[in-house]
Amino acid sequence: MALLSRKCLLAIAAVIDVAMHGGGKPVSAKNLASRHHLPARHLEPVLQALVRVGILKGIRGPRGGYELARERRRITADDILRAAGTIEEPGDPVAAAGSPLLNQVVIPAVGQAEQTFSVALSRINLDELVRKAEPLRDVLA
Repeated sequence: MALLSRKCLLAIAAVIDVAMHGGGKPVSAKNLASRHHLPARHLEPVLQALVRVGILKGIRGPRGGYELARERRRITADDILRAAGTIEEPGDPVAAAGSPLLNQVVIPAVGQAEQTFSVALSRINLDELVRKAEPLRDVLA
């Protein structure tokens, strides 16, 4: 059972890719999609979500693309996953379903596990992930 959706994993990979290939200039969505063997239309909504929360910065124009909006060490896996919409916020519509079993047992138990997972993800920063990905630089060129 996978805990993270493909979209979430893609968001993390995209941010690592931008950090690795940026080098002071924007990374185009087309190049990102090509490196990850994806159609750009699958990647663009994820990239826009990352821009909206300030992880990436979108640069317009013919030489535009995406670059990091903050330092690598200040971006965590948890930040990226929250941007991708995987960690639900309180007030989820399922809680309003009226089921005592859901509201009093399932949601609190799973919510506690999600919090623990979130804390663990917040300990993984982009700088660490990029260092682990460096040996793949030639493969991802």
